[in-house]
Parts: sequence; structure tokens; C-alpha cells
Amino acid sequence: MSAIHPNPSSTPLLTVQDGVATLTLNRPEHRNRLQDSDLEALLGQFAQIDADPSIRVLVLRANTQGQPRPVFCAGYDIGGFEQDAQASSAFERVPDALAALRPVTICALNGSLYGGATDLFLACDLRIALQGVEFRMPATALGLHFYPSGLLRYVERLGLAAAKRAFLTGRPFSADQLWQTGCLEALAAPEQFEAELQSLLADVMAMAPRTLEAIKRSLNEIAAGCHDPAELRQREHASTRSTDFAEGRRAFAERRRPVFTGQ
Repeated sequence: MSAIHPNPSSTPLLTVQDGVATLTLNRPEHRNRLQDSDLEALLGQFAQIDADPSIRVLVLRANTQGQPRPVFCAGYDIGGFEQDAQASSAFERVPDALAALRPVTICALNGSLYGGATDLFLACDLRIALQGVEFRMPATALGLHFYPSGLLRYVERLGLAAAKRAFLTGRPFSADQLWQTGCLEALAAPEQFEAELQSLLADVMAMAPRTLEAIKRSLNEIAAGCHDPAELRQREHASTRSTDFAEGRRAFAERRRPVFTGQ
């Protein structure tokens, strides 16, 4: 479930190809536990991705080579709290930045997920998961009150009942239980995982680029309770005047796939 990486351990790796950026957590021997250097690297990579208009989709995944059981991320290295009592606030910037990115974001959960890293998964727009993975939030068991934006994402993405189960019991979610929350686009066997990811990527990349970005922004604003109805209406009207909408109508009439240009 992971590509071969020449560097066995490093900060996250960023590759870009054909409009798709892939960020790979790359500390497999440490179960991809996030260090402070990883957080800073991710913030810089997010900024780089957001500034590149050619990037339409970001895929977040992990290098799980050599692990007896694949682990996407074991969370934030809690040793950081020994150095900084406000470490959770520093960590919070990363999923918040991920959630705010311009491109559509996909978490390709190719291993189990623990602690604060669960919020990276929830901060993505779309998610697929490998059968057999585990998802667990141990914050309360460590005596830590999770940060506000992360709690909000838990409730929004998983629902209140599942969020309470995660934080009030510390019990892990199986892959099937995650599926039941409705947060996944696909739950795939190992031999089907890459095909499921490519299928989801193809569907997203087939959308009209400018409208895709605008509708993501509008949905996020509505969810945050900060939308301006006049601005949403303006985006709607702009889409009806776009070259892509004209192409979409022609393609529908001609029973072919549209060729969008982002205009």
C-alpha cells in the first residue's frame, strides 16, 4: 500500500504529477509518528500546493514499508509536550491548514491511525481506507482535552455519537465501524486499494476546475457558519457565464465527456 521510497526516513515527501500532488508521511520505522520538523514541513508544503494553480487534488498517504502491520500515523510525538505545554496548539495549525486548502484533498488511509493524526484524516475532503485498519483517539486517556477545531471536525465528519465514543471511551474504531459513520468513499481490500484511489481521483479530476474550487469554498463556509448568501449567489452566476458550463452543456447534449479548461 505504499510506493518504494529511496529515503527510508524523512519529513513528508511531496510529488506532483498531472495536477495531482501526493504527500507521503515517511517515517515508517517509527510508525510515521509526527515530529515537530514534520509539522513545519507539512505547513510549508501546504503553502506550496495552494500557490500552484496547476494542482487540483492533494492525496495524503503514508509509507508503510517494513511494518508488520501497516500504520498510517501513530500521532504526534508526545515527547513534544515535555518541551512545550502548548504543543497541541502548534499541532492544530496543520489540520486547520489542510482543511483550508484550495485543491480537493483525499486521505488514502493505507494503514491504522492514532491520536492527533486522526484529525488529518478528518480534515481532508474525501477519504478511502484499507480494510483492517484501526482508528483510535487516546487523548482523554492521556488526560488531554483535544483542541476546539479538532473536536468540531470529529462531530461534523463522524457525528456526535461516534465523536463521544472516540473521546469518552478511547475504544478503537474498526475499518467497518469507520465505514458505518459515512465518512469514507470506499473501504478497499489491499489488492483493490490503488484502483479505488485512482477511480476517486478520476471522478474528481473530471469536474470543472474553477467550479470545483468555488463549490468547495462555499461548502466549507456554510459548514463554518460564515457564508455570505450574496457571495454564494455571485459564484453561482459566475459559473453560468463560464466557458466550462457551456462546454458541459454541449458535452451533455452530444453524449460525450466534457473537456474543461478552467475558464
